This record gives sequence, C-alpha cells and structure tokens, in this order.
Amino acid sequence: MKKIVIVGGGAGGLQLATSLGRHFAFNRFGRRNKSPAAEVTLIDKNRTHIWKPLLHQVATGALDSSLDALNYQVHARANGFHFELGSLQGLNRTERTIELAEVCGEDGKPLVPARELEYDYLVIALGSQSNDFNTPGVRDNCQFLDSAEQAQKFHNKLLDRFLQLENRVRDTVAIAIVGGGATGVELAAELVDAVHEMGHYGRIKNGDLKVTLIEAGPHLLPALPPRLGNSSAKELTNLGVRVLTGTQVAEANANGFVTKDGEEIPADIRVWAAGVKAPDFLQQLDGLALNRQNQIEVETTLRSKSDPNIFALGDCAGCIDAREHKVPPRAQAAQQMAKTARDNLINLVEKPEAPLQPFTYKDHGSLVSLSKFDAVGSLMGGLVKGSLTIEGRLAGLAYRSLYRMHLAALHGWPKAMLLYLIGQANRFVKPRLKMH
Repeated sequence: MKKIVIVGGGAGGLQLATSLGRHFAFNRFGRRNKSPAAEVTLIDKNRTHIWKPLLHQVATGALDSSLDALNYQVHARANGFHFELGSLQGLNRTERTIELAEVCGEDGKPLVPARELEYDYLVIALGSQSNDFNTPGVRDNCQFLDSAEQAQKFHNKLLDRFLQLENRVRDTVAIAIVGGGATGVELAAELVDAVHEMGHYGRIKNGDLKVTLIEAGPHLLPALPPRLGNSSAKELTNLGVRVLTGTQVAEANANGFVTKDGEEIPADIRVWAAGVKAPDFLQQLDGLALNRQNQIEVETTLRSKSDPNIFALGDCAGCIDAREHKVPPRAQAAQQMAKTARDNLINLVEKPEAPLQPFTYKDHGSLVSLSKFDAVGSLMGGLVKGSLTIEGRLAGLAYRSLYRMHLAALHGWPKAMLLYLIGQANRFVKPRLKMH
C-alpha cells in the first residue's frame, strides 16, 4: 500500500486530501475498501480549517471561527484519510521521511514528541505568508492576517480598543492598513461595518474609528482593472476610510507608519497586508529547488523539479503551467492544482505507466467584497467569454458563491447547502458581530 502524505490543510491541501481519501478508502457503493491501494495522511499545525479569504471577517468578528471552522480530525474520519497534528521541520529525500516538530500545549509543555513519517509521495501545500520586503519595524510592530490565530489576535486587540472607546478612556482609535489588495480593501470595509454594529450594543459612534488604507501602487486592487480599484477607493472614502495610493511605507514603529516622503501616519493598530511569499523555512528542506519567492519549483505536472516523489501546489509552488503562464498565488489556483495533483497521484498509484497530466490554470477572475456596502470584481475564463467587470449585488452574489463552492468541494452540495441554511439561521439568533 502506497503512502501519500500531504503537508498543509489550506484550500488546496484539504481539498486534495478529501478527494484522494474518498477515492482510495471507499468503493463506488460508498463502502470502505478492505485493502485500499493507498493511505492518505494530512498534516497541519492547526486542529481546524478556516478558508483563508475569510480571515479578514474573523479579524473583525463578522465571522465566528468557533462556529465556521472545520475540524480536521472529524473531517478525516468521514472522508477516508488520516490527520496528524504537527509542523513540518525536516525532510529526508533519500529515506523518504519527514520530521514533525513536537506538539506543545498552551502552557508550552510537550504533548507529543517529535516524530518521523514515511511517504511514497509527498505533497507540500503550505501556502504563503506576508512579505514585509525587509521594511524596518514591520515584523515587530505590525499585525498580519496569514492564519486564523493571527486573525483572532487582531480581533482581541480590536475588542480591547472598543472597550476603551466604550468607557471613554480614549476618544478615537486609529487603524492603518498597508496593502491595497483584496485583503486590505476587505478589512477596511469590514472595520467600518464592525463599528456600525458595535454601535447597536453601546455608545461607540461611526467616527470613533479612524481607518487609513495605504497602497504603493497608483490604484487599489492592482489585480483588477483600474476602474474597479478607483471605484473601491471612492466607496471606501465615502465610508470614512482615508485612502492613500502611490504611497510607499519606509518604516513601521510603535506609533504608526512613516512613508518615504517623511509623512507620519499614526495608528494604534498597524496591519501589514502587502505582498506574499512562501514560508522561509522551505529553504531548509533537503535541497529542494526554490525560486526568489521561496516557492518550490515544479514541473507542469506539479512534480518538484528536484524530486519526482514530491509534489507542491498552491501558494508555495512556483509553477509555469502548460500555457507557459506563471500561476498566481490565489485560492482558485490552489483548488485547480488540487484537481490535477489528485489525477496524477491516482495514476501513479493505479496506472504507473500512464503519463501524468500537465496543469493549466484557468483564471475565472477576481471578486472583492466591501462588507455589506458593495462588491466589485471581474469574471473571465470559463465563466464568461472574454472579461466582464461586475459591481453591486451581482458581484456580491458571485463573491458569496465562492465560499459555497469551497464547502461543496469538501462536503458535497447537500451538506454545503445545509451549512448555508444553518449560517442563515444563526444570523437571527446570534449577534451579527462576535464580541468575545
């Protein structure tokens, strides 16, 4: 029996583990195979999964991660794969083993010792982290939104500042966000909505929160047409957000940001959402070839150029697809890669003589939500002929459908729709904002 080990339970890794687990563990009648051709193991340092594009909602409290998170252990049991809690800290390509770091409790005491796992095929799907471009002070003075843990940390800081506003310990709270991409724009809009919702439960007013959004480029949302970036800037400005484009940050400190022009932008909470790169520790993984963004260089089949038994997908994979296009670090790319990796791994296990399939990225466009106020985006590729820019309710509907499709890939459409109905019911019985 072959051993397939997947490291990273993000959008691509979890989808891959789910589909491979179902394929090998169950027959066409839905019964468990007594002798499966492969055993699938998913490894992640967290116990639960939150879709990364929703982390800005976790940060503001618009989404309760304790209700919406998917438990890896439970999901693994239902879908025919194994789950191991741990962090990758070593790779031995000769022995085909990986080393997981010890697991410690909240008190710092070890719960599970460091251990080794064998593999026949290894898939690395570790995602990405924020790129501070070596800007002085960013690592020590800024909040990031790369994980649910970081989003919850931001949420706790936000609640602390709201408490001070409620008790008039301070008159205003300033939040500055560097990065005018989807994360920065969506977070700015959600913050405005969070203040509005908090006003229903206390004495906080809309003007009590000062939000500044800083973008180095000429317009917001550089992945979208300039018109949509400018439209988003106008909408945010109308909501009270100070939008600065063409502004480069030279330094972050405990009081805020300093631009290259010398302007000081004060901020009680500082968020860095500009640029991404693959995790730095990939450089230590037994000589795997990496590109300048620390991404693992892969063939069009998603096999590592350094080792045919190792695959990479998602943000940590440096891939030039079959059309010779560089694949961008986006959730839809990770999900598409998971489908190609699934087919290729099944062939390697069941039909080793069959050629592996090359990956071709299909850009379906980008959608950005401005909380309940608006949404903008572009649809393209297989969804429409050419490219279509959309705004308003249509864009909002399309944006919300992305999460439904992610849930359907993991649970199937019946359960995904049931989860949607449960979510709608919770809107009537729970506060619209998580306040703890």
